Amino acid sequence: MFASSANIATLQKRAFYLQQVRAFFSARGVWEADVPLLSAASVTDVNLEALHCQVGGHQAFLQTSPEFYLKRLLAMGSGDLFYLGKAFRQDESGPRHRPEFTLLEWYRCGLNTQQLSAEIIALIQHLQPEITVQYSSYRQLFIDRFGVNPHCATLAELTAVARQHYGVSWEDPERNTWLDLLFTHGIEPHMPAGLLVVTDYPASQCALARLGVNAQGESIAERFEVYWGGLELANGYWELTTAEEQATRFAADLKTRASLRKPLPPVDQHLLAALEAGIPDCAGVAMGIDRLLMRLLGEAEIAAVMPFGNG
Repeated sequence: MFASSANIATLQKRAFYLQQVRAFFSARGVWEADVPLLSAASVTDVNLEALHCQVGGHQAFLQTSPEFYLKRLLAMGSGDLFYLGKAFRQDESGPRHRPEFTLLEWYRCGLNTQQLSAEIIALIQHLQPEITVQYSSYRQLFIDRFGVNPHCATLAELTAVARQHYGVSWEDPERNTWLDLLFTHGIEPHMPAGLLVVTDYPASQCALARLGVNAQGESIAERFEVYWGGLELANGYWELTTAEEQATRFAADLKTRASLRKPLPPVDQHLLAALEAGIPDCAGVAMGIDRLLMRLLGEAEIAAVMPFGNG
């Protein structure tokens, strides 16, 4: 078959929405940055795997996100900027995933996560004005659904809840494994039909976000995610700007990767140098454009909104 997985009418709508996204940022004075797809380093995140290839006899990685390059530009004084283009992640294929996908990522200087999440809602409402919006903390979702506080529940308590609700019989020493299982199986399927902004993630899931404290005095990650009808669209942070702390997190990631016998990608020393030089106080977010289009166009599978999503 020579035909695209999306029909021409859908691809024309896709083009229209991409134009609208660019117009939204242009009106707000946020400029579009073009960055490389290939890099000599890659993410250390235990949950992400980069595609790699040989270029000129050296190993290179296809970017899982433009984040490291964009932060280098921030350190150069770029000001507010966004990227709209391709990103790649290995072993991601299914109704909601493709190894190659279109990513929108942007950084806003001087904003925190609350202000940036409001801008995401404004962007989506720019594309679909009638969409409804709800907010909830990660903590409240767990208490409402399972009666446990995810910030202080013990490993044994989380394991017991998972076994009670889902009959799992295996063991895992990582709290995040159980938190993720309970969230994906017990919370995501019950999310509202419209937009849901989930805030204040556990500190153990901080990734590249700052740590903070919630109203109950519990340590949290200054991070949020945006869902539409239970489908994750965006993941945002109040960005970590300390080189020393970032290097410590990279080292911790690599230690975990080694214990799991996963590949050990080289750390991006250019990013650490940019953080050392100093990047402005900012919040950043990445949004999967293909997933957004799934919801805007009422499609159940991601290939239906992608040009040649099935190869």
